Amino acid sequence: MGNGGFGYHVLRTIRPPGAMSASATGTDGMSYAETMRRGMGEDWAAGIADKTVVDFGCGGGRGSIELARHGARRVIGIDIRPEVLEVARTSAEQAKVSDRCTFETATSEAVDLVVSLDAFEHFDDPGGVLGLMHGMLRPGGGVFVSFGPTWYHPRGGHLFSIFPWSHLLFSERAQIRWRADFKHDGATCFREVSGGLNQMTIGRFKKLAEASDFRIVFCKLVPIRPLRWLHNRVTREFTTSLVNAYLVRRDDHR
Repeated sequence: MGNGGFGYHVLRTIRPPGAMSASATGTDGMSYAETMRRGMGEDWAAGIADKTVVDFGCGGGRGSIELARHGARRVIGIDIRPEVLEVARTSAEQAKVSDRCTFETATSEAVDLVVSLDAFEHFDDPGGVLGLMHGMLRPGGGVFVSFGPTWYHPRGGHLFSIFPWSHLLFSERAQIRWRADFKHDGATCFREVSGGLNQMTIGRFKKLAEASDFRIVFCKLVPIRPLRWLHNRVTREFTTSLVNAYLVRRDDHR
């Protein structure tokens, strides 16, 4: 059916309004600091000491606060949602780090490091975001990106993954119609849902990074624990929990 009718009715039967599943997260509830340690290494805090850091997609500021507490001289939290920036400012004040944390929708300040955690699968224009990040960096600076689940992960559809890989089995139209039963924001596609969902895959991320003005220093794939035995180059899109990548300006290494 053109309006996703059959799939919609199946989804509604499996998961009626009021019983939707929680969104998946590649960090499995890890703290921001633990995610940084696993991605950047045991000495990650030394790498931000006395540096200016952008927390790109900062949300309510939890990560920005942790970066300040672990030694960053200055943290600039960036988010496009003014309402969450207010929450972040309040949280930083309560944590007594507001003298080192600011929260804005954009910045023109040159920084040493850009950090983006659990956000890259949500950006509407991820290629454009890489361009913005590049423009923020001082020479010698870098970008650390950690995100997941990617699109082919069993729960890669976040809210739409009502059972493993269900977001791949039903049409986008059917899933959006099902979501409209309990979310009334008028979204008509995955990209328009709250927070956005850009169907990011490992392959697409690497292609975007390689086509940008960055050079990939590393791109580490963390396997889903129960599927670690099955994780390899062929199956990685379906068995990866988290992508950790570090990028540097290409013009720093000519």
